[in-house]
Amino acid sequence: MLSDGSIFKGEGFGYDGTAYGELVFNTGMVGYTETLTDPSYSGQIVTMTYPLVGNYGVPDTSAADDDGILANVESSRIQIRGLVVHELSHVASHHRLKYTLDEWLYNEKVQGIAHVDTRALTKKLRDTGVIMAAITVSENEIDTDAVVDSLHNHNYSTERFMDTVSTKEPVSYGDGAPIVVIDTGVKNAILRNIRRIGRRALVMPWDTTPEEIMKQNPSGVVISNGPGDPAHCKQTVETARALISNKTPMLGICLGAQIIALAGGATTYKMKYGHRGQNKPCRDVKTGNVYVTSQNHGYCINPESIADSEFDLWFTNTDDKTVEGIRHSDGCCIAVQFHPEASPGPYDCGFVFEQLERLVGEAGTG
Repeated sequence: MLSDGSIFKGEGFGYDGTAYGELVFNTGMVGYTETLTDPSYSGQIVTMTYPLVGNYGVPDTSAADDDGILANVESSRIQIRGLVVHELSHVASHHRLKYTLDEWLYNEKVQGIAHVDTRALTKKLRDTGVIMAAITVSENEIDTDAVVDSLHNHNYSTERFMDTVSTKEPVSYGDGAPIVVIDTGVKNAILRNIRRIGRRALVMPWDTTPEEIMKQNPSGVVISNGPGDPAHCKQTVETARALISNKTPMLGICLGAQIIALAGGATTYKMKYGHRGQNKPCRDVKTGNVYVTSQNHGYCINPESIADSEFDLWFTNTDDKTVEGIRHSDGCCIAVQFHPEASPGPYDCGFVFEQLERLVGEAGTG
């Protein structure tokens, strides 16, 4: 049920109940396990455009690597509020299979609906923009009018997510010189990539002060991905501004890129329906190289604001010319709107973490 009164009926799965959230769509052909556990989707109901979902099931969500980082999921729980699919596979086959998708959603008390015309729903979102929606799963008759009426009390843009998605206490993974991760909804793949370049990942709360960060003697700082409006992360913006002034090597990813942009004098805006998928082409404006990227964001950096900011343009989206990456004019930090950690893929942009390592070497902080 959509806030404009539109109603889509189908087969409920997962857990009985009603979920409210901002309805968005994802164009990825695979990777629903990573998508559902991505904290950037907090507060949202996700429509998968690929017509068959669930055929390879869900692996062990508690399995961790040698550093203690969860290996098969991007966070410790399902982050989306609801899932919309065209066809749900009730039979799954994979050598790492532990649950079916239906079982997983049930275990985590998340609502899902299948047999929906997801093509029509996606076209509607492309025309009208993202919209508030509800999924009700019940064995009894559903009062759709009452649910639609209650939707008007929900507004994604006013929600605050940091206390939900961010760590409450510092958590360290691996050994070696630390890179501090300001956790605004970090994906586990970011932590794995920090370990890949030989650094210890030290995850700290979203509202950590610059003084607390510098006490850790970090080699660099990463501001992570996450949900919602970057303007709601004022403490993180102030921290980023102080770190830029201090010339601390820094990388912003997704929401982190928007936060860094705000800290350097640029502005952001909410997109009509966002970028969510694994097939988003981005062009390096200096080299002309185009990379296929994984993305998940509903806000973006205003391109007109870059000229009056502390940044230079790095990447643009070849489809709609939106800003996909910026570099600080002093060379101390970089930021990308796409996901270089590439979970669930593609892996074109892992070099961004090597770029952070290069900044660390140039600053002599490592």
